[in-house]
Parts: sequence; structure tokens; C-alpha cells
Amino acid sequence: MSPGTQPLRIEIRDQDVSALYQRAEHQHALLVFAHGAGAGMQHAFMASISDELATRGIATLRYQFPYMERGRRAPSPRALLLATVRAAVARARDLAAELPLFAGGKSMGGRMTSLAAASDGGLPGLRGIVFFGFPLHAAGKAGSERADHLKDVGLPMLFLQGTRDKLAELSRLEPVCAELGTSATLHVVEGGDHSFQVLKRSGRSESEVRSELADAVVRFVELHTP
Repeated sequence: MSPGTQPLRIEIRDQDVSALYQRAEHQHALLVFAHGAGAGMQHAFMASISDELATRGIATLRYQFPYMERGRRAPSPRALLLATVRAAVARARDLAAELPLFAGGKSMGGRMTSLAAASDGGLPGLRGIVFFGFPLHAAGKAGSERADHLKDVGLPMLFLQGTRDKLAELSRLEPVCAELGTSATLHVVEGGDHSFQVLKRSGRSESEVRSELADAVVRFVELHTP
């Protein structure tokens, strides 16, 4: 666990889940950071991105979805996933009310965040959403229905997407972002797959790619922070 990281519990309905609040030196924003469908909040990607953001003044609140907390493979029902997002965002507001608040996550975690923002009541106090690989469609089943709710989010959105992402063909994601207009910012990671891994022949390391992702998040946060 990185220095400055505080373990927490977040209550959702009649249960609770674990979370990690990672502070940053001279922090100027807080990102509520949800994991993807197949790996929890302590996955190497989640930890390294949180570390990268901490060096840039952005604190993070990582948290588990209930099914991951219980060691199950199948995601919880959507209503419970959305309730978890809302509880995590509410906890973040309590932790650091003075900081501009952003939220999002890896793949499913980002999509659940935007679904929560688009639903009745939304996510009060949020300034923007960050998608680390928006899962636009299943692998080999190209479509864009999963993006239908984005027009109802009503917040700035940053899409971080790899050119080799099999869950979001750029030829389909680019029109989605164009339709969202100034609400959407698309940052393309050349050669990245859905996990932002690049081929060896690219000459780029994982750390260089994750630094690129963190820099893009910082620009987005600064753009939407007074």
C-alpha cells in the first residue's frame, strides 16, 4: 500500500465494502475511482494510476463493488452497483468537501458511474467523469447502445481509449463523442488495448502509457476546475 493511503469502509444498504483513500501532496482534486468487472481496487492498474495521480496532486478513493468484496465472479445486480457508486461519491464528499470532485473508473466501473450520473438524482457535486476504457460493446459484437445514456449525464466526460481496444472500436466511439459535443473529450492511446497494454514493438513501457493517462486526467481536471 502506498504511503498516505487510508483503508476505509463504505456502507451500501445493509452491507459495506472496503475502500482506499489515497491522499496526494498539495492535492487539488479527488477522483472516485471504480474498478472493472474482472479485477478489484488493488489491481496493479488501479494502484499504479492512483500513484501517478497522487504525484500530480490528485487524490483518489478506490472502492470495491459488493460482488468483488465477497470474492464472487459475477457482477452484482445493476441496482446494487449503482447504489455503490452513489455511496462512494457521497463518502468522498464527506472526506474532502473542499476538493473538486470527479469520478469514473476502469471499464465497467466507469460505465456504472455514468449510469448513476444519468439516473434520477444523479451524483451531486460531481464536476466530471473519467472513463479508463469505456466498454462500448462486447468483444466481436460492435454496437453503441451502451452509450445511449451518456446524453443524460449532463457533465463533462473524458474518454481514455486505446486504438486496439476490442470493447470500443474507435470508428464507433468517435461518432458517440462527436454527438456529445463539448461534453466529451476523447484521448486516444496509440497501440493500447482495453487494459492500455501496448505491443513491445511500440517501444513504449507500461509506465510511460500510465503517465500519459495520468497527464490526460490532470488536463481534464484543470479544465473543469475554477
